[in-house]
Amino acid sequence: MLQRRTLLLLGAGAWLAACTDTKPSFAAVDITGADYAKDFQLTDHNGQARSLKDFKGKVVVVFFGFAQCPDVCPTSMAELAQVKEALGADGDKLQGLFVTVDPERDTPEVLKAYMANFDPSFLALRTSPEGLAALAKDFKVYYKKVEGKTPTSYTMDHSAGSYVYDTQGRLRLYARYGSGAEALTADVRQLLKQAG
Repeated sequence: MLQRRTLLLLGAGAWLAACTDTKPSFAAVDITGADYAKDFQLTDHNGQARSLKDFKGKVVVVFFGFAQCPDVCPTSMAELAQVKEALGADGDKLQGLFVTVDPERDTPEVLKAYMANFDPSFLALRTSPEGLAALAKDFKVYYKKVEGKTPTSYTMDHSAGSYVYDTQGRLRLYARYGSGAEALTADVRQLLKQAG
């Protein structure tokens, strides 16, 4: 009799658990509530000052890279453009932001031309080398100049993931490089659904 009653209670508990709201499951790393990367004050490639509040109502994806990157950066930005396209009518609720870790070479003109390769709504952001050091520390982003054969032929080592913010400007996800456009599209859809 006791065993049956225990099974009934366990069954009721499972039924109640199924009826409650469950935490969303994301493909990216859920970092909701993280105490870093909360905002920025940067200038876009059009010369306009920008912060997260400028994109309220949109899911914002922030990627750190540099325009002369041969692989990781263009792949990440191309995937983000695929995400925007896959969202269809909701594509205008996604804001792609590219923060340069190479402000010496990535002038506003270079960044504007670079962003034109992906999506006209995506923005490239920049700051001074000193501002970049503080920003990278706040965002826990790694970057390092790697000398080349000539002073201008250097490359940059850098973190390769993307930060994803919800429509209220709260940091929610860290998408690892190589996760793919499909996984990020599903995560963005979930964040948009939560906002709706």
